Amino acid sequence: MRRRFPLLALALLALALAPTAAAAVDLARGETLANRWCASCHLVSPTQTRATPDAPSFAAIARRPDAPPLETYLAVTHTRMPDMALTRDEITDLSAYIRASAP
Repeated sequence: MRRRFPLLALALLALALAPTAAAAVDLARGETLANRWCASCHLVSPTQTRATPDAPSFAAIARRPDAPPLETYLAVTHTRMPDMALTRDEITDLSAYIRASAP
């Protein structure tokens, strides 16, 4: 039972953060957030030329078939990433921008 709790918690978090049909995604705001928070490590656009070698590009992240939902991942603080403290709408927009990066 203890092993199921983290999975259940992640699933509930993903549902809570999932965009609703009424919520409009703002890719321009997602791009602005990516440039502000992510571009120092990740390649966030095809025109960017510098990034940290260990950080995957947004295009690579978007192509990962087995990755956890981006909304869930961005809502949790990670040791290798800054604590961005994004709102639900910002997480939705940034996730949509990342997904749109896949060629």
